[in-house]
Amino acid sequence: MYKNTRQITDFVTDKIKKCRILVIGDVMLDKYYFGEVKRISPEAPVPITRVTKIKETLGGAANVAHNLALLGCDTYLLGTVGKDVHCDSLIEKLQVRGIHHDGLLATDAPTTTKVRIMGGHQQMMRLDFEEVNPVSDDVEKKLFAYLKERLDEGIDSIIISDYGKGLCTSNVCQHTIEMTKKYNVPVIIDPKGSEWNKYRGADYITPNLKEINEVISSPILNEDEAVKKAAQWTRRKFGIKNIVLTRSEKGLSFLTSRKVIHIPTLAQEVFDVSGAGDTVISVFGAALGGKVCPEDAAYLANLAASVVVAKLGTYAVSNAELLEALKNRLEEE
Repeated sequence: MYKNTRQITDFVTDKIKKCRILVIGDVMLDKYYFGEVKRISPEAPVPITRVTKIKETLGGAANVAHNLALLGCDTYLLGTVGKDVHCDSLIEKLQVRGIHHDGLLATDAPTTTKVRIMGGHQQMMRLDFEEVNPVSDDVEKKLFAYLKERLDEGIDSIIISDYGKGLCTSNVCQHTIEMTKKYNVPVIIDPKGSEWNKYRGADYITPNLKEINEVISSPILNEDEAVKKAAQWTRRKFGIKNIVLTRSEKGLSFLTSRKVIHIPTLAQEVFDVSGAGDTVISVFGAALGGKVCPEDAAYLANLAASVVVAKLGTYAVSNAELLEALKNRLEEE
């Protein structure tokens, strides 16, 4: 499976903790109100939810940073926030995880926040605090200045986490791609929407099947040959060097100009694919930053995803869990 098992083991054991990774993207806070419903309101025909628990988690690009921090990476986050209580919660959580948050740029828009009202195990309502607009010229200048500072200091890889909330404009993506070329730093992009011209020239892109179906003329089924043709067409059309395509219960496919590798999932059972994409891009980006060959990085990312999809709910794999999964996998071979 792995081309260099010694290198991959050394990376997960030790070198991953020396990787400096910058995440650029749409930063979010996810907030949950859990409760029980026993009656209907006398004021309106709506259920009354008695709140029993409140939970807040990092979302969007902040969740990618969370994944990297759990893996042991020295993690930097670049994005925008509002001047509100949700920003305070977000920063507190980043501090607890040791994520550098001096790249969070304050704007007049609210901190993107998703509030979910849960009655039992059912989501009853979602409240979104957000303004979906392209970032201003002033914010762009600050963003580019921060990017250059980190590159000058020595960043090992950059992840662009696009959630379509306005930060990852064509100008931001193209400027980042050009800057990383000058510093010989790999850039890995998690795409959103159908306008992939803004990702042109990227080293790596990590769509799932649904996302790649949005940019091709005829949607495909989750089958090896169809995936190969669609991904290679997409790679050529948008000038993207390599594609890591996540395929839910079928694992992932790694496609370059020279080879196609289909890597089946290693999970015994697939319970929930929530968050698997963030896990894949985090582990893959960290491995590239640690000078692991791209093919081995793809296998390692798939291994990490197999841990995540076997859990219920959004889950981030820790360094210890990844190391244990790797050792178990190598013993099986």
